[in-house]
Amino acid sequence: MYPYGLDVCGGHGYTGAIERTREYEKMVSDLAYNICIYSLDVFRFGLLEFYPIDILPGLFFRYRIQSDKKVAICSVHPSEQATLQCLGCVKAKIPVAKSYHCSTKCFSDAWQHHRVLHERAASAVNENGAEEDELFGRFNSAGSGVVNASLPASQSNPSLSNGATPVYPAAVAQRSGGETWFEVGRSKTYTPTADDIGHVLKLECFVVDVETKLAVGLSNTVLTSRVIPAPSPCPRRLIPVSGVDVMGHLDSDGHISTTGTFTVLSYNILSDAYATSESYSYCPSWALSWPYRRQNLLREIVGYRADIVCLQEVQSDHFEEFFGPELDKHGYQALFKRKTAEVFNGNINTIDGCATFFRRDRFSHVKKYEVEFNKAAQSLTDALVPSVQKKTALSRLVKDNVALIVVLEAKFINQVIDNPGKRQLVCVANTHVNVHQDLKDVKLWQVHTLLKGLEKIAASANIPMLVCGDFNAIPGSAPHALLAMGKVDPMHPDLVVDPLGILRPLSKLAHQLPLVSAYSSFARMGVGLGLEQHRRRMDPSTNEPLFTNCTRDFIGTLDYIFYSADSLTVESLLELLDEDSLRKDTALPSPEWSSDHIALLAEFRCMPRTRR
Repeated sequence: MYPYGLDVCGGHGYTGAIERTREYEKMVSDLAYNICIYSLDVFRFGLLEFYPIDILPGLFFRYRIQSDKKVAICSVHPSEQATLQCLGCVKAKIPVAKSYHCSTKCFSDAWQHHRVLHERAASAVNENGAEEDELFGRFNSAGSGVVNASLPASQSNPSLSNGATPVYPAAVAQRSGGETWFEVGRSKTYTPTADDIGHVLKLECFVVDVETKLAVGLSNTVLTSRVIPAPSPCPRRLIPVSGVDVMGHLDSDGHISTTGTFTVLSYNILSDAYATSESYSYCPSWALSWPYRRQNLLREIVGYRADIVCLQEVQSDHFEEFFGPELDKHGYQALFKRKTAEVFNGNINTIDGCATFFRRDRFSHVKKYEVEFNKAAQSLTDALVPSVQKKTALSRLVKDNVALIVVLEAKFINQVIDNPGKRQLVCVANTHVNVHQDLKDVKLWQVHTLLKGLEKIAASANIPMLVCGDFNAIPGSAPHALLAMGKVDPMHPDLVVDPLGILRPLSKLAHQLPLVSAYSSFARMGVGLGLEQHRRRMDPSTNEPLFTNCTRDFIGTLDYIFYSADSLTVESLLELLDEDSLRKDTALPSPEWSSDHIALLAEFRCMPRTRR
């Protein structure tokens, strides 16, 4: 609520027509406080940029940086101050930032990965040389964990250019209680710099008269915790699997330079509703917060530059308010299917679903199909289950899961298609299958229902098929067998669980789509430099990744990209992650990777089509 007479939206400022009573000043102060807290919500970790608050042009902020004694930051928990240092690292000339730990438990828990640094240092001279011999080294943009008390000249420069054009004259450093504060910005936005790392930032919020540039009412101040280095995961590369023995290169737009191919990404991004500290207590609270995760996820997704993006666990409000608008800026058109809400009893706006995006310059939308497994369950029970058992049957089958099927037309030219004048269509299914491990019959029934729907589309259009998503089914399970093999062995142990008889006769558990898992192509690669490490991240018994989901209590493969092998071929795959690299943060999610799943991406080429 805006104070009466303060025309902050119109830009005319305070009219001066009302008396500045205590009540009025309190309203102004409360307004400043609320905006201060709102801004800090996305800023407190020192990792993200302030969001511009354009609807309140009368509000301006000043940011100051605290200058204090040298502080070492824990190499494992960067939000914590270090209390001990590994002298073995110092002697081995390992970068000093890697030697600090916040507690003996931290050091003990990290030792398995930490000792690898010592082993590597024993056989090679560290690049940083004597510069890192000091107990407290210099901070630099490469990521040292120690900061100096003195700030560089840029921090006290009168020209404060971070964010929008400043509206106030320059201010000198201030001292308060033995602490020195340097002004670092006066605009609505401020992005922490490398010089801020290790320091506390102070945010002062004022309501300002636009005409007089004078503060109205009282200011409010909020302090951040120490700014920490932004996590920077190693970029994942695209690995050619079509017989080419060189690494694929991205063109200036980030696309694979091969003509006539397209890329598909599938990613369960972990809904904020499920990202609780109880489930992921090992992840720092700041890294688990949605304001941080959404920016990290967006940066990762946009960085892959995929032509088609299939996301699962996208909350309705996050799709409308964040992913839809943000990916639109990057040239994507969006489609969304929210889960049904017969079981869900929370806020309807936070229920998650499946979101499919495609690049407008690469594809156009032809048709959309929505699959609601709840409706299919109702039809099934009406036809097969006696009326006295319907309630029990529906309580088992109705789980709100959905699938989104999109038919797209390619705008790019494929030189190898059989009929250059014919439209090149692609059908993309995006789903999230029920998670409960004791409902094996429900999982299999949902996958079977989806495949039967896709069979009808394929029969009518004879177009390439892509089936993406989180199937909550490990390799070798009945749902995986149905997808990859086209049928389920009648003796499969998963079939023992069928209290409603919905899987019978077992002969119906089959389909005619020639589906193949894209990542099984890694198992078929020829011998080449660096290819062996990718094979080591595959399960040789199933030809699937060792994991796509990695938490403290579970690690395994649940996510897949299946494709119709009679009309598509895999050109390259996004490399998989190594478990050891993730375990340094215990598991996923982590400050580097903001979901408990990893993204899968495949590059495909259309082949000449033969009638199925």
